[in-house]
Amino acid sequence: MNIYDIAELAGVSIATVSRVINDSPNVAERTKQRVREIMEEHSYMPSGFSRGLGLNSLRTIGLICPNVADDYMAKAVACLERAFRDLGYNCVLCCSGYAYEDCQIAVSTLQRRRVDALILIGSVYAADDPDDQRTNYIREAARQVPIFMVNGWVRGENICCALCDDFDASCSATAEMIRAGRRKILFLSDVDTVSTNLKRKGCEAALAQAGLRLQGNMAIGLTGQINQTRDYLLKLPNLDVDGIFAANDALAAGALKYAKRRGLSVPGDLCVIGYNNSELSVCCDPELSTIDSREPRLCQIIIDSMKLCFEGRPVEGKVYAKGYLVRRGTTDF
Repeated sequence: MNIYDIAELAGVSIATVSRVINDSPNVAERTKQRVREIMEEHSYMPSGFSRGLGLNSLRTIGLICPNVADDYMAKAVACLERAFRDLGYNCVLCCSGYAYEDCQIAVSTLQRRRVDALILIGSVYAADDPDDQRTNYIREAARQVPIFMVNGWVRGENICCALCDDFDASCSATAEMIRAGRRKILFLSDVDTVSTNLKRKGCEAALAQAGLRLQGNMAIGLTGQINQTRDYLLKLPNLDVDGIFAANDALAAGALKYAKRRGLSVPGDLCVIGYNNSELSVCCDPELSTIDSREPRLCQIIIDSMKLCFEGRPVEGKVYAKGYLVRRGTTDF
């Protein structure tokens, strides 16, 4: 239940509901009573967005990401905060970590701050099934405050999602590796998220089409730290691969350090592809081929959608941006 539902049930505008919430003297007592009875009947808790419509908004956006030290998350936070600051909104940031319970707590915490909207950055807040019950806490929160997701999808009212097609991008890049003669391809990941799973499935699909299989799905259990990735690979005694597809650029950079320590030429002996087209990709030697996950585009979709929402227009659903391979020195095709 959100402000649009309350307005429809009461037969009034959302601005009138907002005025009732703020006890404005410009609303008839009979109307106030009817709206309040409906809110009580449906256990509706007004959000900052509801209070601000037609009046003085709190002009505060809640941003939630697992780890702001992650390059992808940091760039998204910077992009969104700058855009909303230019629009006259303040942003409050909460780093939830990756644990399910901590994600729930982060959403609840910022919701209590009566923010005008919540933006969740990363697929850790999603599930393989967009209707999964484990994402019900997001649907519940969306009954009170508009929720926007960057690179994650949860199906529900008042939820707007912008995401990269990770499966398609990974499948296409892996297919190019195979066409270039690579047959022993390893997939590297760290955190277990929906996005990571889609990337792995994309790699597997391309290999299956060529009658091949992944050489391994190595979930390193790190946070993308470069030297730890290198050391992990060096400890594997019989690693025999000619291609590595990494779920992010930090893992790919670690793979390049592994190749150098082993005396492998890149891309001659080993082809490496990263993900996200981060600054790390141009700090490597050779520079890293990587998939551009269209992060600025995803953020802009969220910004534009939120503007429409603040104009009183309900916004929900998902929008895809197509990722593409940026070819640099770690591939030979």
